[in-house]
Amino acid sequence: MAAKPATPLNGTSVPYPIRHPIVLNKKRAIDFSLCLQTKPVFRQPLAVFSQSPMTGFYRDGYCRVGAEDRGNHAVAGVLTKEFLDFSASRGNNLRSIGLTPGCKWCLCTARWREAMEAAKGNDDPVVPRVFLNATDESALSNGVTMDSLQKYAAVAPGSEGGGAASRSE
Repeated sequence: MAAKPATPLNGTSVPYPIRHPIVLNKKRAIDFSLCLQTKPVFRQPLAVFSQSPMTGFYRDGYCRVGAEDRGNHAVAGVLTKEFLDFSASRGNNLRSIGLTPGCKWCLCTARWREAMEAAKGNDDPVVPRVFLNATDESALSNGVTMDSLQKYAAVAPGSEGGGAASRSE
């Protein structure tokens, strides 16, 4: 039986199944069908978060997760000096890979939640601001609530933003 043509997000039909992994190296492959299954917390198509620096567990610019992503790098956050210090104090020195305050980065859900729990108030810069349209909904099943994401949103819910492909100014 022939495979039924798949329909990508743009609504066009393609004559092949979309499940085609692309091998980046011998350790890891990108399965682009995950892009169709992944949604941000507002259940719309996931926005590209950053391509400079290239972020995401799959280094494709998206904060999407798959079975291989044990850290659930679903939270699209803008790094602060305070968060970089906090993360380094917990054993993950993001500066060692060249990240600086202002970089947009797909954060481990648990680390973002730890920073939120350590915050001394809503304006504590230890908690990176979040772009909801680029944050994968899997964060909601990993101990983070929609209320907490909205509380630390970089832009007001429902407004545009979050898909910029460069460092935040």
